[in-house]
Amino acid sequence: MARRRKGNPVHGWLVIDKPLGVTSAAVVNKARWALDARKAGHAGTLDPLATGVLAVAFGEATKTVALAQEGVKTYRFTVRLGQATATDDAEGAVIAESDARPTDAEIRAALAAFEGDIMQTPPRFSAIKVAGERAYDLAREGEEFALVARPLRVHRIVMVARPDADHAEIEMTCGKGGYVRSVARDLGEALGCHGHVSALRRIASGAFRVEDAIPFDQLDAIRDGAPAPLLRVEAGLSEFPCRRADAADAARLANGQAIALGGLDIAESDLAWVEHERRPRAIVERRGPFLQPVRVFNFEDDRPQAPAAGGTPEGHKA
Repeated sequence: MARRRKGNPVHGWLVIDKPLGVTSAAVVNKARWALDARKAGHAGTLDPLATGVLAVAFGEATKTVALAQEGVKTYRFTVRLGQATATDDAEGAVIAESDARPTDAEIRAALAAFEGDIMQTPPRFSAIKVAGERAYDLAREGEEFALVARPLRVHRIVMVARPDADHAEIEMTCGKGGYVRSVARDLGEALGCHGHVSALRRIASGAFRVEDAIPFDQLDAIRDGAPAPLLRVEAGLSEFPCRRADAADAARLANGQAIALGGLDIAESDLAWVEHERRPRAIVERRGPFLQPVRVFNFEDDRPQAPAAGGTPEGHKA
């Protein structure tokens, strides 16, 4: 007799406003505890010193995490001018200082070089692997190593406030893989004064917005029976095209079989998703005139999904 899996078969997304000093893993663990869910994950780590949008996926929504992570992110962060640190944020020791302070006009002019398609070198204290080792482990051990610059698309970067001569508040919208700490470091170098991140807040991640996030402390009330504002599974797929399917095509997908393209306008190897009766049935990849399932959803033992208000297929064209 098969062992019963612990927890409830909860499926959907919960957007949480991660507080300062709490790890992303701790947020996921508490969210899973609050809903007594069998399975949970998140769409993009935030450092303990960062706050803001952390989208937690439950159950079948975890199959959409990789696609949800592809969405653009928007950050609002403060650069401390005049100081460089070992970690490029306020947690590290100060390793260089300068009395120079740029004007507002100089900051805005320098930011222009950070917009568009740029090459960005990750921070030494990052999870990037170097010869099989995490960069942050090598950095802590005092090892010498070089990180390769990576391409990054920055859609928008502007200074939104200048509280005082030592600080500049920046807002940036960028693609996957951007390091805010690298921006602060490189901006300080470009201005000739050094710089590091002293505060960081993610205000959007793909389809998830901070306006839709619940406070971390609200998880206690949810555990005690308060309703959880779950978004539907397909909220993690909202930036990908959708094709509606009939029952026969839904059955084919469930068996791992391809279905006809059905007029979906996507390029070869592009991803989309297929829904039937207001539920996602599969993530698919175009292969010639067919859509081949790459991930299949299974709601057989599912509770009802979240209400249709969050992340419904409406607005997607078949």
